[in-house]
Amino acid sequence: MATDEVRKDLRAAAAARQELGPEYEDAILESFLEKLDAREAQRRGQDLEHRQRDQMLEAVGLKRRETDPGGLALAIISVIAAIPITAIAADMLGLIGVIVCWAGLVAINLARGAAARGHRPN
Repeated sequence: MATDEVRKDLRAAAAARQELGPEYEDAILESFLEKLDAREAQRRGQDLEHRQRDQMLEAVGLKRRETDPGGLALAIISVIAAIPITAIAADMLGLIGVIVCWAGLVAINLARGAAARGHRPN
């Protein structure tokens, strides 16, 4: 899919060919293709930079935020679910129930965090 900038350059090349005539067609096409190659090289360079940054983050045990989209959702759902679960546990079992309930919620979130980092529990 062509970007607006590529379309603009292609239109300019076509207009230049119409003005200058067919004898300059090779030079116009070559110039246009060089611009495309330069854009592609720049895009690949940016992709390479992103991959290198990701590798550096992984080397220290971190990941980019986009690779773990469910972590925040789980944390929010855990807090929302904790309210009624805590009330039920406190009513039925008292302080012990609240402690067990929160230990379970914390364990779920820790397990999700470990799985997102690529660590598996033994």
